[in-house]
Amino acid sequence: MDERAGDRVERLHVVAAGDVPATPGRTGWLVEGLWAAQGVGLIGGAPKSCKTWLALDLAVSVASATPALGHFAVAQPGPVLLYAAEDAPEHVQQRLDGVAAARGLDLRGLAIRLILAPSLRLRLDTARDRTRLRTTLDAERPRLLILDPLVRLHHADENSAADMSTILGELRALQRHYELAVVLVHHLRKNAPRAPDGQALRGSGDLHAWGDSNLYLRRRETSLRLTVEHRSAPAPQPCHLELALRPAPHLRSVGAETSDHAEHVADLADRVLAALAGTDHPLSRHVLRDLLRTRNATLGAILARLRAEHRIVRAKNGFALCPDPQLAIPVPSST
Repeated sequence: MDERAGDRVERLHVVAAGDVPATPGRTGWLVEGLWAAQGVGLIGGAPKSCKTWLALDLAVSVASATPALGHFAVAQPGPVLLYAAEDAPEHVQQRLDGVAAARGLDLRGLAIRLILAPSLRLRLDTARDRTRLRTTLDAERPRLLILDPLVRLHHADENSAADMSTILGELRALQRHYELAVVLVHHLRKNAPRAPDGQALRGSGDLHAWGDSNLYLRRRETSLRLTVEHRSAPAPQPCHLELALRPAPHLRSVGAETSDHAEHVADLADRVLAALAGTDHPLSRHVLRDLLRTRNATLGAILARLRAEHRIVRAKNGFALCPDPQLAIPVPSST
C-alpha cells in the first residue's frame, strides 16, 4: 500500500520466540538420523550410484514403518507419492516389490502411489504443472513426496540461481502447505569427483543450501558410501551400502565407518571368530557377510588375515576355526 495515497500500511506479524506454538509432526525425524520430519532435500550421486534404489528404499520404509536400509528407524510413517520420470511404471513396481519382499512385505498392502505422466511430463517451471501437482497433493495427502530426477522436472537453467530458486521455492511452499517431506533425486557434477559432497552437486549452489536433509552416494570400485547432512541436527557417521540380490534386489546398510579403522577391524575380527565358535559347521563368506552386516571387501581382508594367523581355516563349505589353537599367531597390540 502507498502511504502517500492515504492507505494504511499493515505491519508484519510478530510473535515472541518463546510463544511459537509447537506443531505435532513438524519437528523431529521422518526417518531417524536420515531425514528430517517435513524436511526438503536431495539424494545426490553420480550415474549408477543407486540413487533411485535409495529413494525407493525410503518410500517402502516410510509407507511400512520398517527401518530404512535395515538400520534407520522410521519415526513418522505415512503414505508416499512418487514420480519416477526416467523409469517405466512396471520397472518401478518391480524394484519396489523387491524392496518390500526383502522385508517380508506385500507391496500391494503399502500406501505408495505413483504419478504417471509419461507423455505430458511434470514441469515445475510451468504454472499449469504446478497447479496439477497441487491438485494431486490435495487428493493424495502423502507424508513423503519423491521426485526422481530433478533434471526431468524443468526446462530451466540449473546453473541459474534465479531459475533454481523459483523451483525450489515452489517445493518449499508445497512442503509447508501440505506438511510433507520432499526428496529430490539429483546428479553430482562429473568434473568434481573430489569436491565436498554438497559442492559437487550439479547446478546452482542454491540446491545445496535448500536442503534440510541431504544424502550423498559415492561409488569407489565395489564400495558404495553414504554420507548424510542435516540443517538442524548432527549427521550420523558415513556408512557403506550394497545392492543385495537375495531374497530380492534391495539396498542395505553394511556398517558405519568409524574414526579408528584399526579398532573397527579388530572388532570385526573378533566377531568373525565368535560367529564361527557359535556353530558346529563351516560358514560361507556370504553367510558371514549377512550375519555381520559388513562390506564384502572388508570381510575378505579380515578372513585373509585370520587365515594367515592360523586362527581360521578354509573348509569345504566355508570357514571354520583352526582345529589346533596352538598354531595361532599372537596378534600384536595396536596401542
